Amino acid sequence: MNPALTRYRIVAWIVGVLLIVLTVGTVLKYTADDDTIVAIVGPAHGFLYMVYLVLAADLARRARWKLPFTALVLLAGTVPFLSFVAERVVTRRVRDAFPLVASGAP
Repeated sequence: MNPALTRYRIVAWIVGVLLIVLTVGTVLKYTADDDTIVAIVGPAHGFLYMVYLVLAADLARRARWKLPFTALVLLAGTVPFLSFVAERVVTRRVRDAFPLVASGAP
């Protein structure tokens, strides 16, 4: 469980940071008529969001989450800052459900 959680946490942070950068880029695109950030970060965020979906679904399967919680976690990568909140909630939930993950045991 620990490797799946670690993979999820890393990608959740990357997706969250890229989404914030993409949001700033979108504001610049429409206010300063500069779409450089959107052109670069947009495709990267899109690809990494798909990776996030796969890793979150894998973790959900391993942790046996119910569908509503899984859906909320999957959607967290689409709202700025929410992937950070979801990552903390997911980490706490997995570590509470699987105490050996918190101790670092394989």
